[in-house]
Amino acid sequence: MNAFINARKYSLVFLSLLGLLSFTSCKSDNSNIEIEGIDGPNVQLLEDNIMISMVVENMTLQGGLRYNIPSYPTSYIEISPDLQSDGTLLSVSISLDDVFHDRVGDLDPQRLPGGRALPGVSAGELPAVAFSIEKFHNMSLYVGPEVFGIFVPADLGVDGAIATFSYYMGGDKAGNISVVGNDQNGENGGILLLLNIDTKLKKRLMKRAKRY
Repeated sequence: MNAFINARKYSLVFLSLLGLLSFTSCKSDNSNIEIEGIDGPNVQLLEDNIMISMVVENMTLQGGLRYNIPSYPTSYIEISPDLQSDGTLLSVSISLDDVFHDRVGDLDPQRLPGGRALPGVSAGELPAVAFSIEKFHNMSLYVGPEVFGIFVPADLGVDGAIATFSYYMGGDKAGNISVVGNDQNGENGGILLLLNIDTKLKKRLMKRAKRY
């Protein structure tokens, strides 16, 4: 009986994983996955800010708002109607001064919203600040010694599984992107982007931050 239950459980997980993969298009080497209903995420370095943006294609807003990120005084999240589509543009602007300021020790380690371990992270958790804004509940900003990233909640219509892929910038691997299915309560699905900030890149970014 137990063997039957375990086999059924693994079958459901496998089917959930197939469902997650169906939300992504096939990718070639050194190219990023495409997630159905999401344009992005895209990462840019604008002066002394890291900008992460994505368009949620099936969400419509009549107006937009900008929110300060807790514990990060010069960083913010902005949601607004997308100019080029009927979707919603989510933009996250993180100041390099905020990233490199020694606030990591002030943040409690956190997992994914809902308690699942962070994929690709050996400890399963990173120092983070969790917050909610209109239309996007249970967001998290992760700031580890060599990792930086964000979790954006989104109901992808799939339960249980988490699929993780390499994320590339300029043809080079910059971190991981994970498509996160809903948990056992049917909640906390979304997109997790974790960028690897190694010592070499950190020095380069710190030098850039001092220019502004």
